[in-house]
Amino acid sequence: MQIGYARPYPSDPDREKQKQILLETGCDTFINEVHFSSGQRPELTNMIKNLQPGDKVVVSSLLTFADSTRNLFELLQEIEWKEAFFHSVQEDIDTSKEDPNSFKKIVKHIIDFESDLLSEKTKEGIHEAKQKGSIPGRPRIPDENVKKAIQMYESKKYSLADIKNTTGISKTTLYRYLGKSQDS
Repeated sequence: MQIGYARPYPSDPDREKQKQILLETGCDTFINEVHFSSGQRPELTNMIKNLQPGDKVVVSSLLTFADSTRNLFELLQEIEWKEAFFHSVQEDIDTSKEDPNSFKKIVKHIIDFESDLLSEKTKEGIHEAKQKGSIPGRPRIPDENVKKAIQMYESKKYSLADIKNTTGISKTTLYRYLGKSQDS
């Protein structure tokens, strides 16, 4: 069975363009989301849950199907686990006509590439900040606040809330400076 999936998005809020494309591909049934929001896609979840081996999910474009590259990979994985297929008309991707793993592998490589790229850019930014004399990360707590917090703690006259309110030192930070675990 060919299942057409559509959801509204800014350039096609009524899903009319998508419906036309899905009709032309010969879909047997249509699933229509009410919202574009990624958090509100119960129809997609239900559709994938009920896929049968040999079914094909048809979308007008990847934009209507996935919210990110990682989301696309996860959805393709679920479709594959159901022994079903995926067809995106605009991008001319049809896993029933090619090795279903080939497109998924490409998407996985793109996810890894995006992750590596982000990591390298972050490292580069940290390096540049250090070169300019900036110290990346959270600002250090002034030593006098730490000393005062430790003195208050060791006096056993103050609660952790009192120490935090007075010095700005959280319980976690205080315990870290004391060399204790939070479970103590």
